[in-house]
Amino acid sequence: MLENMTIVVTGSARGVGADIAAACAAAGARLVLADILVEQGEATARALAAKGARVRFQRVDLGDPSSIEAFGASVAQHEGTIHGLVNNGAIATNVGGKVMEEIDIDLWDRVMRVNIRGTWLITRAMSPLFDAAGGRIVNVASDTALWGAPRLLAYVASKGAVMSMTRSLARELGPRRIGVTAIAPGIMRNEATEYVPAERHEFYENGRAVPGPQSPGDIVDVVTFLLSPGALALTGQTLPVNAGFVFN
Repeated sequence: MLENMTIVVTGSARGVGADIAAACAAAGARLVLADILVEQGEATARALAAKGARVRFQRVDLGDPSSIEAFGASVAQHEGTIHGLVNNGAIATNVGGKVMEEIDIDLWDRVMRVNIRGTWLITRAMSPLFDAAGGRIVNVASDTALWGAPRLLAYVASKGAVMSMTRSLARELGPRRIGVTAIAPGIMRNEATEYVPAERHEFYENGRAVPGPQSPGDIVDVVTFLLSPGALALTGQTLPVNAGFVFN
């Protein structure tokens, strides 16, 4: 499905980002993995390369504009042209559990800096590198922004902004045949969500139209399709990939 396409995946050192990268590799893509977690990112790249994937890892800090600029220059030098970008990188760990009055301003600013500004800046850095025939951008949002999860205000606000940004980017980049979509997955049980209390997992799992834990496979199959040539007509849309916990 993604043969001979070069795909950049941020936040791909672990969790669903690593799963997305693996699915893209299995679909034939060449990968550029980006994350602030160097050891885990390099390990993920090695594991994919051992399975025959064409993959390169580079550290990037989505909260640092100079790091994003350096990453863009590196991709321009090494890959030259890209066909897809998955904006999965974000701060989620330890940003919840507090009501509005208890949120620390520094944490709020960090979440916005990484989740919103970082998504904008990495998209800005990558957009000149897209193939002349177009390409695809997939932004990973969250279904928490569709139903208004409590005690998670900074994260919810940031992911709501990502959804709005998706619509605007779709209009700006559409004339270049670059489709921009977002997915709004539910929470999954993996190493990236080990900090989440068990009762929160159970709340989601019992409330889904298809009850039970959400599989990363649900997410990655949708992402690989949205990166494919056939997904252009969905540009600007947010797809709630959450087994029916919330409908859009």
